[in-house]
Amino acid sequence: MSWEKEYQSKLMDAEKAVDFIKSGERVVIGHACGEPSYLVETMVSKAEQYENVEIVHMVAMGKAGYAQPGMEKHFRHNALFVGGTTRKAVEEGRGDYTPCFFYRIPSLFTNGSLPVDVAMIQATAPDENGNMSLGISVDYTLPAAKAAKKVLVQVNKEMPRTAGDSCINVADANIVAIVEHDAPIIELAPPKIGEVEKAIGANCASLINDGDTLQLGIGAIPDAVLLFLKEKKDLGIHSEMFSDGVVELVEQGVITNKKKTTHVGKFVANFLMGTKRLYDFVNNNPDVEMYSVDYVNNPLVVMKEDNIVSINSCVQIDLMGQAASETVGYKQISGVGGQVDFIRGAAMSKNGRSILAFPSTAAKGTVSKIVPLLDEGAAVTTSRNDIDYAVTEYGIAKLSGKSLKDRARALIEIAHPDFRESLKQVYEQRFHCKYE
Repeated sequence: MSWEKEYQSKLMDAEKAVDFIKSGERVVIGHACGEPSYLVETMVSKAEQYENVEIVHMVAMGKAGYAQPGMEKHFRHNALFVGGTTRKAVEEGRGDYTPCFFYRIPSLFTNGSLPVDVAMIQATAPDENGNMSLGISVDYTLPAAKAAKKVLVQVNKEMPRTAGDSCINVADANIVAIVEHDAPIIELAPPKIGEVEKAIGANCASLINDGDTLQLGIGAIPDAVLLFLKEKKDLGIHSEMFSDGVVELVEQGVITNKKKTTHVGKFVANFLMGTKRLYDFVNNNPDVEMYSVDYVNNPLVVMKEDNIVSINSCVQIDLMGQAASETVGYKQISGVGGQVDFIRGAAMSKNGRSILAFPSTAAKGTVSKIVPLLDEGAAVTTSRNDIDYAVTEYGIAKLSGKSLKDRARALIEIAHPDFRESLKQVYEQRFHCKYE
């Protein structure tokens, strides 16, 4: 059968497609801005026909109706990363959080830990060979689609087609339903960048050299770093994701990818979050290559890229250099994501560097993010053995290779001035010496 006939045989409306989901099954939903919102919302609208359906997802950018109060009988959310629309469910016990390094998530789908009954994904219309690109969300979404017993595809003409290894084929035997529904791809608005973020960005930029390859996280601080790279030359991108700020540096000739060790001349990522400007930039752009997260984030792949600089953030760091990036005390607010993947990859890279960048305070300046000990219940995301640089608006602390006493001193020097005296007192008690 030709792929065209296969396509027509699998084409149906969303209400019929979600009937392939059965009670007690595990459903993996496509990631972040690539979420197939139409399929998800149709499933939620038919909640009464389901019991005990497990919903596995990372960053949920849609409404996440399955995680709302009253859905407990029908759905249970298993978060691999807790987001704004799912945080309350996990906090209140209506959902769960499963810790896992981002690059290892695809293995959960194949090693028996989280076998996939149904994958719900979003893709482009097929090309002349019947290949449908997953566009901006390849990450764990493509591995889930390959591992699933049943795949439901929302075909959306608005989805950018991306190069690399981003496709499934109409003829794949496990694709049981195709639903055509065109809608704008979910956008992530650019964050607000204040004076604190700008100061942090400038400090981070001072650690970046011409020809370096960057891994950037999400938020105001990575975007602020980009503001201070306009004088750099021939930077590259090998990152779990990137956003609109990168496009501006490409247009200014700062990012060329010419000096990369691997995938020379190419952007490499596993998912994208941004505005239509970003999506238009990557659409049919042969220089943007998307691969699954078990390749992009694998530390053994990252290490092959010389001069890679990893930039991430944290919630809290103690004087030993332990960083909590996903919890506030016992409360799970996000997930490990790819932070440790890239920190460890950068540590093994030739001239690689990793940076944890964060404001010195939280709660409008009333709480120090540099603390004697992490809060009770806080998860250590990045261990003291892994950390390289810590950066705040007050400076740069090089921690790698330093003793506990010396790294404590370095961290106190970049703490907010309002909290330095109390941190110095802790230092003197802990190390039995005068802080001078």
